[in-house]
Amino acid sequence: MTAAVSTARMNRIYRRQRHIYDATRKYFLLGRDRLIAGLDAGAGMHVLEIGCGTGRNLIVAAQRYPGARFYGIDISTEMLTSAYRSIEQARLAPRIRVAHGDATSFDANRLFATEKFDRIFLSYTLSMIPRWQSAIDRAVLSLAPGGELHIVDFGGQAGLPRWFRSGLRRWIGFFHVAPRDTLEAMLSAQAVRLGARLTVERPYRDYAQYARLKKS
Repeated sequence: MTAAVSTARMNRIYRRQRHIYDATRKYFLLGRDRLIAGLDAGAGMHVLEIGCGTGRNLIVAAQRYPGARFYGIDISTEMLTSAYRSIEQARLAPRIRVAHGDATSFDANRLFATEKFDRIFLSYTLSMIPRWQSAIDRAVLSLAPGGELHIVDFGGQAGLPRWFRSGLRRWIGFFHVAPRDTLEAMLSAQAVRLGARLTVERPYRDYAQYARLKKS
């Protein structure tokens, strides 16, 4: 699937949804603020969100870490329209830059004149990217030495009733969302290859999975 095709598909999904996205997603995109709290982005750090959507997470993170600089990419130009507006309204445009980009092939130097990032995070993004393994490869490649990759997304729901798991997956499937059940195994292989440190948690009875990969 080309970037143009992905942009068109995501724009069809979010052309109207973007107006109510933040108000509705807070009830089931659990763990986003926990991820932001764990970024520990110090002064002078460069932080990238892949799949920044409406800019909600970038704004929360920029307010929490006033000394860091923030960047975001998204494949949907419709969502980026909302992001630009929200960032301007929050008066954070000097510290947050967003751009149209494909998670699997973005060129950070061309988009932001920055090649490496101290923190990169993906919040409920991998479950919407068909070539999600390539997105992780790209993120790892874009990490500075000692940098960290933070991911939160849908988990396996092993601690929840079976009816809930099947119902949730059926519902999110209507939005082209598919939980990545092999995420931990994929990140474990990355950690071994890089000599990196990986921690994985499954909060909310495995409703979500939260991973942090620290590059050596």
